[in-house]
Amino acid sequence: MKRLILFSFPLLLLVGLVALFATQIYRDSSLIPSVLIDKPVPEFSLGPLESEGFPLPGFGTEDFQDRPEGEVTVVNVFASWCIPCRDEHEFLVRLTEEQNIRLFGINQRDAPENARTFLRELGNPYEAIGADTNNRASIEWGVYGVPETFVVNADGIITYKHIGPINAESYEQSLVPAIEAARGTSG
Repeated sequence: MKRLILFSFPLLLLVGLVALFATQIYRDSSLIPSVLIDKPVPEFSLGPLESEGFPLPGFGTEDFQDRPEGEVTVVNVFASWCIPCRDEHEFLVRLTEEQNIRLFGINQRDAPENARTFLRELGNPYEAIGADTNNRASIEWGVYGVPETFVVNADGIITYKHIGPINAESYEQSLVPAIEAARGTSG
Protein backbone atom coordinates (compact mmCIF):
# COMPACT_ATOMS: atom_id res chain seq x y z
CA MET A 1 0.00 0.00 0.00
CA LYS A 2 2.84 2.41 0.89
CA ARG A 3 4.48 1.63 -2.41
CA LEU A 4 1.27 2.47 -4.34
CA ILE A 5 0.97 5.81 -2.54
CA LEU A 6 4.64 6.57 -3.08
CA PHE A 7 4.41 5.93 -6.85
CA SER A 8 1.05 7.68 -7.35
CA PHE A 9 2.07 10.89 -5.57
CA PRO A 10 4.20 12.25 -8.46
CA LEU A 11 1.41 11.43 -10.91
CA LEU A 12 -1.19 13.24 -8.79
CA LEU A 13 1.18 16.20 -8.41
CA LEU A 14 1.66 16.35 -12.19
CA VAL A 15 -2.11 16.21 -12.82
CA GLY A 16 -2.64 19.00 -10.29
CA LEU A 17 0.00 21.23 -11.89
CA VAL A 18 -1.41 20.65 -15.38
CA ALA A 19 -4.89 21.60 -14.12
CA LEU A 20 -3.53 24.74 -12.46
CA PHE A 21 -1.65 25.85 -15.59
CA ALA A 22 -4.64 25.09 -17.83
CA THR A 23 -6.93 27.33 -15.77
CA GLN A 24 -4.41 30.18 -15.82
CA ILE A 25 -3.89 30.02 -19.60
CA TYR A 26 -7.57 30.62 -20.32
CA ARG A 27 -8.10 33.53 -17.94
CA ASP A 28 -9.73 36.61 -19.39
CA SER A 29 -6.81 38.97 -20.13
CA SER A 30 -9.12 41.98 -19.87
CA LEU A 31 -9.27 41.32 -16.12
CA ILE A 32 -5.57 42.06 -15.65
CA PRO A 33 -5.54 45.06 -13.34
CA SER A 34 -3.65 48.20 -14.27
CA VAL A 35 -1.69 50.13 -11.67
CA LEU A 36 -2.43 53.28 -13.69
CA ILE A 37 -6.18 53.29 -13.04
CA ASP A 38 -7.08 56.46 -11.10
CA LYS A 39 -3.58 57.81 -11.73
CA PRO A 40 -2.48 60.68 -13.99
CA VAL A 41 -1.36 60.00 -17.54
CA PRO A 42 2.36 59.12 -17.44
CA GLU A 43 5.07 61.49 -18.61
CA PHE A 44 5.73 60.88 -22.30
CA SER A 45 6.08 62.64 -25.61
CA LEU A 46 5.54 61.05 -29.01
CA GLY A 47 6.40 62.56 -32.34
CA PRO A 48 3.91 62.30 -35.18
CA LEU A 49 3.58 59.30 -37.42
CA GLU A 50 5.77 60.52 -40.24
CA SER A 51 3.57 60.23 -43.24
CA GLU A 52 2.44 61.92 -46.37
CA GLY A 53 -1.30 62.37 -46.46
CA PHE A 54 -1.70 62.01 -42.69
CA PRO A 55 -0.87 65.44 -41.33
CA LEU A 56 -1.72 64.45 -37.76
CA PRO A 57 0.29 65.64 -34.79
CA GLY A 58 1.98 63.44 -32.25
CA PHE A 59 0.99 63.93 -28.63
CA GLY A 60 2.25 63.78 -25.08
CA THR A 61 1.38 64.35 -21.46
CA GLU A 62 0.64 68.06 -22.01
CA ASP A 63 -2.28 67.15 -24.30
CA PHE A 64 -4.16 65.76 -21.29
CA GLN A 65 -3.79 68.82 -19.07
CA ASP A 66 -6.26 71.69 -18.63
CA ARG A 67 -9.07 70.07 -20.62
CA PRO A 68 -12.68 71.27 -20.60
CA GLU A 69 -14.83 69.64 -17.91
CA GLY A 70 -16.38 66.40 -19.10
CA GLU A 71 -14.02 65.96 -22.06
CA VAL A 72 -12.87 62.38 -22.47
CA THR A 73 -9.86 61.15 -24.42
CA VAL A 74 -9.56 57.55 -25.54
CA VAL A 75 -6.03 56.32 -26.23
CA ASN A 76 -5.71 53.23 -28.41
CA VAL A 77 -2.43 51.33 -28.82
CA PHE A 78 -2.28 49.70 -32.24
CA ALA A 79 0.03 48.43 -34.98
CA SER A 80 -0.45 47.47 -38.61
CA TRP A 81 1.06 44.03 -37.95
CA CYS A 82 -1.56 43.33 -35.24
CA ILE A 83 -4.44 41.19 -36.58
CA PRO A 84 -6.75 41.93 -33.57
CA CYS A 85 -6.14 45.67 -34.20
CA ARG A 86 -7.63 45.20 -37.65
CA ASP A 87 -10.63 43.41 -36.11
CA GLU A 88 -11.33 46.17 -33.57
CA HIS A 89 -10.81 49.10 -35.96
CA GLU A 90 -14.46 49.33 -36.99
CA PHE A 91 -15.37 49.94 -33.35
CA LEU A 92 -12.87 52.79 -33.09
CA VAL A 93 -14.40 54.39 -36.18
CA ARG A 94 -17.85 53.87 -34.64
CA LEU A 95 -16.64 55.37 -31.37
CA THR A 96 -15.65 58.63 -33.03
CA GLU A 97 -18.99 58.77 -34.85
CA GLU A 98 -21.19 58.01 -31.84
CA GLN A 99 -19.34 59.51 -28.88
CA ASN A 100 -18.08 63.03 -28.28
CA ILE A 101 -14.48 62.04 -27.50
CA ARG A 102 -10.93 62.66 -28.66
CA LEU A 103 -9.30 59.50 -29.99
CA PHE A 104 -5.51 59.35 -29.88
CA GLY A 105 -3.46 56.48 -31.23
CA ILE A 106 -0.12 55.13 -30.09
CA ASN A 107 1.37 53.35 -33.09
CA GLN A 108 3.63 50.74 -31.52
CA ARG A 109 6.86 49.58 -33.19
CA ASP A 110 5.54 50.01 -36.68
CA ALA A 111 7.07 51.18 -39.94
CA PRO A 112 5.40 54.48 -40.94
CA GLU A 113 4.56 53.24 -44.43
CA ASN A 114 2.83 50.15 -42.97
CA ALA A 115 0.82 52.29 -40.55
CA ARG A 116 -0.21 54.60 -43.41
CA THR A 117 -1.39 51.66 -45.51
CA PHE A 118 -3.32 50.27 -42.54
CA LEU A 119 -5.09 53.60 -41.95
CA ARG A 120 -5.79 54.24 -45.64
CA GLU A 121 -7.35 50.82 -45.97
CA LEU A 122 -9.48 50.89 -42.80
CA GLY A 123 -9.99 54.63 -42.27
CA ASN A 124 -8.34 57.00 -39.84
CA PRO A 125 -10.44 57.76 -36.77
CA TYR A 126 -7.53 59.30 -34.81
CA GLU A 127 -7.18 62.98 -33.97
CA ALA A 128 -3.50 62.47 -33.15
CA ILE A 129 -1.12 59.56 -33.64
CA GLY A 130 2.16 59.20 -31.82
CA ALA A 131 4.84 56.93 -33.22
CA ASP A 132 6.22 54.76 -30.41
CA THR A 133 9.15 53.35 -32.36
CA ASN A 134 11.20 52.36 -29.31
CA ASN A 135 8.27 51.10 -27.18
CA ARG A 136 9.13 53.57 -24.40
CA ALA A 137 5.70 55.27 -24.21
CA SER A 138 3.98 51.89 -24.24
CA ILE A 139 6.06 50.86 -21.25
CA GLU A 140 5.11 54.09 -19.45
CA TRP A 141 1.43 53.35 -20.15
CA GLY A 142 1.83 49.79 -18.84
CA VAL A 143 0.94 48.16 -22.15
CA TYR A 144 1.08 44.36 -22.15
CA GLY A 145 0.53 44.04 -25.91
CA VAL A 146 -1.53 45.43 -28.74
CA PRO A 147 -4.31 46.34 -28.91
CA GLU A 148 -5.03 48.09 -25.64
CA THR A 149 -7.37 51.00 -25.02
CA PHE A 150 -7.42 53.57 -22.22
CA VAL A 151 -10.06 56.10 -21.16
CA VAL A 152 -8.74 59.38 -19.72
CA ASN A 153 -10.96 61.99 -18.08
CA ALA A 154 -10.64 65.77 -18.43
CA ASP A 155 -8.31 65.93 -15.43
CA GLY A 156 -5.81 63.66 -17.19
CA ILE A 157 -6.65 60.67 -14.97
CA ILE A 158 -6.76 57.19 -16.50
CA THR A 159 -10.12 55.76 -15.49
CA TYR A 160 -10.33 52.56 -17.55
CA LYS A 161 -8.14 50.11 -19.44
CA HIS A 162 -9.25 47.48 -21.94
CA ILE A 163 -6.76 44.78 -22.88
CA GLY A 164 -7.28 43.07 -26.20
CA PRO A 165 -9.46 43.94 -29.16
CA ILE A 166 -12.71 45.82 -28.71
CA ASN A 167 -15.67 43.83 -30.02
CA ALA A 168 -19.41 44.47 -30.10
CA GLU A 169 -19.92 43.19 -26.56
CA SER A 170 -17.01 45.07 -24.95
CA TYR A 171 -17.91 48.22 -26.89
CA GLU A 172 -21.47 48.32 -25.53
CA GLN A 173 -20.96 46.79 -22.10
CA SER A 174 -17.56 48.16 -21.08
CA LEU A 175 -16.09 50.93 -23.22
CA VAL A 176 -19.13 53.19 -23.67
CA PRO A 177 -20.07 52.95 -19.95
CA ALA A 178 -16.43 53.71 -19.04
CA ILE A 179 -16.53 56.83 -21.21
CA GLU A 180 -19.78 57.97 -19.59
CA ALA A 181 -18.30 57.35 -16.14
CA ALA A 182 -15.16 59.31 -17.04
CA ARG A 183 -17.30 62.29 -18.06
CA GLY A 184 -18.64 62.40 -14.53
CA THR A 185 -15.27 62.08 -12.74
CA SER A 186 -13.61 65.29 -13.88
CA GLY A 187 -13.74 68.69 -12.30
